[in-house]
Amino acid sequence: MENHSPSTPRVRVVDDDESVRLSLLDLFKSIDIDAVSYDSPKALLQSDNLDTPGCIVLDVRFSGTSGLDFQADLQKAGNRMPVIVMTGHGDIPMSVRAMKAGAVDFLTKPFREQDLIDAVTGAIKKDEIIRSETQGKSDIEKLRATLTPREVEVMAAVVNGLMNKQIAGQLGISMVTVKLHRSNVMKKMQVRSVADLVKKAEALAQRNA
Repeated sequence: MENHSPSTPRVRVVDDDESVRLSLLDLFKSIDIDAVSYDSPKALLQSDNLDTPGCIVLDVRFSGTSGLDFQADLQKAGNRMPVIVMTGHGDIPMSVRAMKAGAVDFLTKPFREQDLIDAVTGAIKKDEIIRSETQGKSDIEKLRATLTPREVEVMAAVVNGLMNKQIAGQLGISMVTVKLHRSNVMKKMQVRSVADLVKKAEALAQRNA
């Protein structure tokens, strides 16, 4: 674990059954997937950095807590790490609740090793996509932060489809000034067309929703 790279995807196995934890760690090791295990959600939170890539393989039942409650808490906290839920007592309502809370898969014990491997592989890929999108939106926010207050107003007007003359009237500035601000906005936001500017504005709106 000491040699684990923060950029290497890691599977977090959370199960209070030691035999299950050891078995799954051996499975992941055999196919060169970095994995670590915990006996409770609390242990995971205390010892792991959930800002690093990977996924969680989470049992449903723990003493004094519920894996589904923990999964829901992660969702509320804004942590989008993919969760694979597993249980030996699965039923339809539990499965529905897990999927509504954002689980990428729901496996009933005993499950085939290949089913778990497929679920984990898909979860890691989903995590990569989520992190890429999040990073992209973060980069856009940094670009937007370089705009002056007036440029922010001009950008909003352009995104809303207003022409230069309309923007000038709305903001009480000259056409020449509007064109100058509009040019600055395009350069600072690193776009070449209004369509691209609209896409970035939409990405910002989704991030801040």
